Amino acid sequence: MDEILHQPRGAERKPVAAPAVFTQALALPSRLSAAAEERAERFMQGHIRLVRRVDAIRGMFRSFNPITFLAIATVVGVASVVTTSYTPSYRVSIDGQPIGIVASQQAFQSAVQRVEARATTILGYTYHLEGDVTYEFALTKRGGIPSASTLEPALFDRIGDVMKSYVLLVDGQVVGASDNRDDLEELLDTVQASYTTENTISSKFTDNVTITREYISSDVEQDLTAMQATLTSNINGETTYEVQAGDTFMALANNNGMTMSELEALNPGVDVNKLMIGQVLNMKEEIPFLSVETVDHVTYTESIAAPVREVEDSSMYKGDTKVLSAGSAGTQQITADVTYVNGNETARTITETTVLTQPTEKVVAVGTKEKPTWVATGSLQWPVYGNITSYFGYRSIFGSYSYHRGLDISCSYGTSIAAADGGTVTFAGWNGTYGQLVTIDHGNGMVTYYAHNSSLLVSVGDKVYKGQTIARAGSTGRSTGTHCHFEVHVGGSLVNPLNYLP
Repeated sequence: MDEILHQPRGAERKPVAAPAVFTQALALPSRLSAAAEERAERFMQGHIRLVRRVDAIRGMFRSFNPITFLAIATVVGVASVVTTSYTPSYRVSIDGQPIGIVASQQAFQSAVQRVEARATTILGYTYHLEGDVTYEFALTKRGGIPSASTLEPALFDRIGDVMKSYVLLVDGQVVGASDNRDDLEELLDTVQASYTTENTISSKFTDNVTITREYISSDVEQDLTAMQATLTSNINGETTYEVQAGDTFMALANNNGMTMSELEALNPGVDVNKLMIGQVLNMKEEIPFLSVETVDHVTYTESIAAPVREVEDSSMYKGDTKVLSAGSAGTQQITADVTYVNGNETARTITETTVLTQPTEKVVAVGTKEKPTWVATGSLQWPVYGNITSYFGYRSIFGSYSYHRGLDISCSYGTSIAAADGGTVTFAGWNGTYGQLVTIDHGNGMVTYYAHNSSLLVSVGDKVYKGQTIARAGSTGRSTGTHCHFEVHVGGSLVNPLNYLP
């Protein structure tokens, strides 16, 4: 033991050369190029293998010079600490500015590619990060190397056209951005408040509204007033409309702020010249960009209709009625939850009803007697079918401008002329310019005229039914050819027959 720890007295001490592996470890450069990285890694692996060999034969060196043994032991100790506590890494800099530490150059390049791809999506054009990237080899404590993704915010900060902000989206569409989330929340509250009242119990957006913290183009709208204008502006939507009597395609287009071509585009295959009652058309509708649904809890009064009791009356015709006692409506108090979308009611749920005054009964007499065929139905049919050669109103005839009192309907000589509705014949004979004329009183304030006939088939006082042949067409009186002159009088005044014919 003493021989190992002490040299003989008087022996010359010679400098002991450190093993080659120790010398190499001390000479390891602090900066490595990309090509040097591979050599460094090979060196470290060889270094570890060498340490293991040294450890296997360390017993052999105990008989050697103590200084030599201590040098080898030092190398082994250093290698053990390095390989067990530290791992190779790289300090990354761009244009000389440190960015961070990564496990490998490839990891950093992947982070750059992710940032470039995201920036390309945000900006709408292909984007590449610029700058001179350098890597400095380093040993970092195991577990101390962060993921390369943690460097992405620093990379985004280098992009002048991109910023990180709170972004307001409606159904995925960007409306604007702000550094302050509270400003966007307040803006949304303002939009909702425009639809609320003192009775509102709930309010929500029907669209998907989100506020996210993300990177976005720096030229995005950031003015709150402009964002509010966007949220409350109207956009074009579609609704449906059921055709009513008297509707025309042009009138519907005008009433809905559309051109004929716009309405036709929404309704391909529809005959614009022939609309049918009950036909459903697509119409343009303006709706707010952001829709708000509110529910109001309201209390109001409404009338209660008087119950009706019918009493049969054999002196009256079937279909005829007469009020015997008008009765009176009652009143009730209603509590309801009313749902609105953009201020338009979409649903009403009654939660409570309280009767304030009871209604009284209404009594109606209902006829049971069979109605004769000659009793007017209340609607007219065409007396004859043919082309209209002269319309109701002013016209030029026989060289002068005069007022035409009815319709002239062209037909062949001897064609049957039918009663437009049931009634009583009040005139049948010759009447000046009318020629052979028949008039019928329909008993409801309406009288019809049939003129220029070749022959008459009824007499005064006859009861005629709707569609019954009353005359034959001709050209008697002041006439320019065979036709039926047809007039309609209502309440003693001339009216346009076209307004009463189907």
